[in-house]
Amino acid sequence: MPLDFSCTDWADRLKAGLPPMPVLPLDEDLAADAAWYFDSFRIPDVAGQPLLEDAAGDWFREIVRRAIGAIDPETGAPAVGEVFCLVPKKNGKTTYTAALGLTALVMNKTPGVEMMIVAATQEIANTCLKQAADMIRADRPDEEGADPYLLFRFDIQEHKSRIVDRSNGASLSIKTFSMKIVTGKIPVLTIVDELHLLGTTAQADRILTQLRQNMITRDNSLLVFISTQSDEPPAGVFKTELDYARSVRDGETFDEVNTLVCIYEFPEAWQIDENRPWADPETWYMVQPNLGRSVKLDRLKREYRKAEDKGKEAFRLWASQMLNIQIGLALHGTRWIGVDYWPKPVEDLDLEAILTRCAVAVAGIDLGGLDDLASISVIGLERATGDWLAWSRAWAHKPVFERRKDIAPRLLGFVADGDLIKCDRAGQDLDEMVEICARLLEAGILPATNAIGIDPYSAEGLKQALAAAGITEAMIEMVPQGVKLSPAIWDLERILMLERFRHGGQPLLDWCLSNAKVEQIGDAVAMRKSTNGKAKIDPLIALVMAGKLMSRGPVAAVPLVSPWDDPKFSLVKGAA
Repeated sequence: MPLDFSCTDWADRLKAGLPPMPVLPLDEDLAADAAWYFDSFRIPDVAGQPLLEDAAGDWFREIVRRAIGAIDPETGAPAVGEVFCLVPKKNGKTTYTAALGLTALVMNKTPGVEMMIVAATQEIANTCLKQAADMIRADRPDEEGADPYLLFRFDIQEHKSRIVDRSNGASLSIKTFSMKIVTGKIPVLTIVDELHLLGTTAQADRILTQLRQNMITRDNSLLVFISTQSDEPPAGVFKTELDYARSVRDGETFDEVNTLVCIYEFPEAWQIDENRPWADPETWYMVQPNLGRSVKLDRLKREYRKAEDKGKEAFRLWASQMLNIQIGLALHGTRWIGVDYWPKPVEDLDLEAILTRCAVAVAGIDLGGLDDLASISVIGLERATGDWLAWSRAWAHKPVFERRKDIAPRLLGFVADGDLIKCDRAGQDLDEMVEICARLLEAGILPATNAIGIDPYSAEGLKQALAAAGITEAMIEMVPQGVKLSPAIWDLERILMLERFRHGGQPLLDWCLSNAKVEQIGDAVAMRKSTNGKAKIDPLIALVMAGKLMSRGPVAAVPLVSPWDDPKFSLVKGAA
């Protein structure tokens, strides 16, 4: 019977001060040996160089015991194929990572195998190597005064960034993350440190895919991800791996790879709560497993107050790094209130779903300039439920990737998702937007009036292109931007609160939500970018524009059966 790697009571375990991991069947002797070797290493950069037995938190020792000692009770084979650990800074992560690598190297009995600790940057790689090498150098002579065992057994080759076992030729290498790590390598152990820094690394997904394919040839291989939370909204491979790990932990995904998940984070409801229950120092022990060891509560409190005094950006950064608060749908003091009601996707919703399932549909278009993301958002009214179904797409021209290099890798991730099109020619965005509108017209679900909302500042060329596709002038509405979008923003908030809005979980839209802030201007509001330049919200603005048109209760030019035609239909979920 497959092992269950879910840990649905993880929040309760955190409250009880326990590691948020599942209980797994262990080879107790093997697990004890792994813990014993781990405990026998010394922390080289702490006064007195204490043993990990005395200085390390139990939480990581339990990761070591499970990662190395868990077995399939039916076959006796190693049970854990991957580990995903997310823990705030200052919890000894780098030291423990080095000790885990050395533990695996000491226990290895297979000649010549390769093990790797892969770091996101050269600086982190050098730090990992120094910790591992200094642990070996910190070993003490035995009671009879003989040379330290670790120095006798291991050859530290700093010029090659590796440690070699003299007894069997096995090695532990420290490498930076690049295609070089997967060329001709079949490691038995790979530890990826600071995965969150790889979120915007070009080819990161390709490298991890190749690494997994290489390791699959070894039945006892182990891939370990250890990271802190990102100081930006999760993106790229970090977001992919984090979402997958959470789904395994929460029992939503049956994991054939057997991923051991250990995530120190507050429940999502806490993170989006405006009262910020996670800001109470009495709760910090839940996500700081080394509290009282490498982390002191009094110092955390001082840093918390200092970060608050410096302003919102400094506070967001501190909370993401020290409490694992995810920046994005939380921790946004000026965030749009609609984010609090943004539903989790329950199904794949795309343009085809809107074309086939909706009685009427409208679109908002935010064309913008060459440095913007030209965007279209479509909202359809589902026949069966009366819910709003939403889908968006954006286009980016070459200048965006050249001028916004800090977000270029993130944008390429959206290109891979299919949500963003990288334009190969001038006018491609306009042509393809019009083609989408033409498909809505052909499906007979566009209303005869006010069907396509466009920005007046980019109206003329867009109107001509739409007219050429059969979109009449009556179907086009000029939708002013800025504070004049206030009613549309409020309408969309209400639809979200009433749970009448569904979407397909497009990462592009999630990113735009995390970038958006709302400013009060008199009695009105304006939706802006939270950070000028690198933040983009164009698809979200297009969504608000489409929402303005849909909130009027449009009817398709070609009549179809619609809940809007039913006098008993109510926007309140479940009402009749």
